[in-house]
Amino acid sequence: MIAYGFSEYGGPETEYLLDVPMPEPGAGQILVAVHVAGVNPADWKVRAGNRKDTVPITLPAVLGREVSGTVVETGSGVDEFTVGDEVFGATASGHGGYAQYTVLNASSSAHKPDSVSWSAAATLPVAAGTAYDVLRGLALVSGSTLLVLGAGGGVGSSVLQLARATGIEVLAVAGAGKQEWVEYLGAEFVAAGPQYIDSISRPVHGIVDLVGGETLRAAAEKTGAPVVSVADPVQATQWGGSGAHRDRTTAAFTHLAELVATGVLSPRIDHVFPLERAGEALALVEDGHTLGKVVVQVR
Repeated sequence: MIAYGFSEYGGPETEYLLDVPMPEPGAGQILVAVHVAGVNPADWKVRAGNRKDTVPITLPAVLGREVSGTVVETGSGVDEFTVGDEVFGATASGHGGYAQYTVLNASSSAHKPDSVSWSAAATLPVAAGTAYDVLRGLALVSGSTLLVLGAGGGVGSSVLQLARATGIEVLAVAGAGKQEWVEYLGAEFVAAGPQYIDSISRPVHGIVDLVGGETLRAAAEKTGAPVVSVADPVQATQWGGSGAHRDRTTAAFTHLAELVATGVLSPRIDHVFPLERAGEALALVEDGHTLGKVVVQVR
């Protein structure tokens, strides 16, 4: 089968189209004919070798961590999915999403509602899932004020929508080019930059960090608010916070799909690339200036 991946750790020059054997589902797994694969910053970070300690791979490796597709085979012990089911989920360890077929753990997969598009479903496990988990970790109540650092990307956009739906007020730190977008999502825009923290003049009850570094330090130091950091969990712990504790379960993904089906969450998809142009898709995400999600359409 055709897939897109990389041959060694490094830059984009290590990526290419692969011809690899058809994967087989093991116990508790499903084989899926991929319709759409989500593209995320984590993908290029894996290729660059930044995730060696947490993401074990065998080279050459197929890129991608989330897909939507149709079940074509089930492994032993799988009762909740059958051949022909439309599903989405996180790829199983050792398998990538930029491919004609991939393997998902049944426990990290969910049925795709008819009203949710293939593209929208493929973006839920990573970005929307992370947003859901960090908000669940902070457990803020309606009327609280949340500070989101790096609010204009895929995770940030989902945080803004989910927070608004629960009555949480959001201060969204993002680049000037993303002001219209974060305000459209109901947040108060705060221009990113070295002095951004001077614009924060009211109490903050929680921080979602998608930037890390000095940006996170300034926010934690000034506000003293609980912090959950996706970008810099080590620093977050120094301020009494934590990293994101991911819930990649059928129940969590089903809940996210229901939020999309009911209009609470609306994934923004700005760029769709065919599998043979997956390198362009990843390069766009690696550049770091996209507003909505980028996806690879396989079929």
